Amino acid sequence: MLDKPARPVAACALAIAAMVAVAGAACAQETPSGDESAKAPVTPQAWAWHVQATDILQAVPSFHSPYAGPNSFQATGITGNTLDATLYLGVRPWTGAELWGDLEAYQGYAPSNTLGVAGYVNGDGAKVGRAHPYGRIARLFLRQTFDLGGGADHQDADLNQLAAHRSKDRLVVTAGKLSVQDIFDANKYAHDPRADFLNWSLITAGSFDYAADAWGYTYGAAAEWYRGDWTWRAGVFDLSVVPNNAILTSDFHQFQLIGEAERRYELGGRPGAVRLTGFVSRGRMALYDDATALARATGTPADVAKVRRYAGRPGVHLSVEQEVADGVGVFGRLGWADGRYEGYEYTDIDATVQAGVSLSGRRWGRRDDTLAAAVVVNQLSKAGQRYLDAGGLGILVGDGRLPHPGTEDILEADYSFAFAKDMTLSLDDQVIAHPAYNRDRGPANVVSLRLHLQR
Repeated sequence: MLDKPARPVAACALAIAAMVAVAGAACAQETPSGDESAKAPVTPQAWAWHVQATDILQAVPSFHSPYAGPNSFQATGITGNTLDATLYLGVRPWTGAELWGDLEAYQGYAPSNTLGVAGYVNGDGAKVGRAHPYGRIARLFLRQTFDLGGGADHQDADLNQLAAHRSKDRLVVTAGKLSVQDIFDANKYAHDPRADFLNWSLITAGSFDYAADAWGYTYGAAAEWYRGDWTWRAGVFDLSVVPNNAILTSDFHQFQLIGEAERRYELGGRPGAVRLTGFVSRGRMALYDDATALARATGTPADVAKVRRYAGRPGVHLSVEQEVADGVGVFGRLGWADGRYEGYEYTDIDATVQAGVSLSGRRWGRRDDTLAAAVVVNQLSKAGQRYLDAGGLGILVGDGRLPHPGTEDILEADYSFAFAKDMTLSLDDQVIAHPAYNRDRGPANVVSLRLHLQR
């Protein structure tokens, strides 16, 4: 069993190594001129630290629910509160390199303990809720940038990013413990639940079943090649020991390969970008129909854990962002994953479409405020619907039965008010028409108050 993934992982590692070798040769031939560096608007940093803290309070009024199951969104009127804080420490060990370590602390529970909605309502809440605070090393990674010329494109200081001189054409290699979302599908308007939308299926495409433990992090390596208006990305990442688990495999015998092509452009003189991202997960996973068939034969609820075998699950999604006026941006995503198989890490979404708009408050004299709204339609495969109707439980959903399946339709609106330096207070409202794809339950309304500090 363990020898099956060895060749793909080795091939990906060799491809990354080859890109590094090519970058080293190109770097020796073409580097940014001294004049370009002298004109840089940034001062390179040798080290830096940052902090963030996010407190999210959520309330869900009671809603229609004729029945419920083990993974149902509670319909009796509930609240949830999550708090997390992060200390970011970065240092430059040598030219072009950055070493970052992030220590993160968590406390609290999201509504229904992070269950009941495939497009879950709190993207900042870990799947592992606890009443008392606890800490973990969230990230520990090394990033190496190889300048390849093409003019200056300097890097400003940010979380997990040192201010630095760099060239427009470059190769960036990252390895260690990190989040896949640090590198892939970084949509400008919908990507960070601490600053923009809270819903899970707006952080990225809900069908992007990216490798992660229960806190959203994994081990792996990725290479990014920036060339003009294009960027190509590729990476290999570790999967959990079993789907939706807090423990990662120790030897990458279950893994995920990800590739992405990004094209930046201007439309009417305004910036935009389009990204095509694909993945394939290789690990022990179940076909939904195998679990459903076994349940019918034995008269027991369907259980994917009983029929797992080594297989591959692919997926792909398209992400678009576009500035359309001063302080106004629009975005959209369209995604698909192989719905014959259970979701492995993220959530129970096999197809998704989303669209939204983000407005800067400078249009009404509040330049640091943001008003944003988005609509999402998530779908589970027919095989997944049959599995849930047979009493099966997914990563996040499972009402015990599903006699009337449909799409999970979500509308989210958010206003972030910058009331002090480095601090924002956000009021957020989410309406989920058919939570967990169940037309018999809902709609559910989730009102959230988010306090965020970042410096």
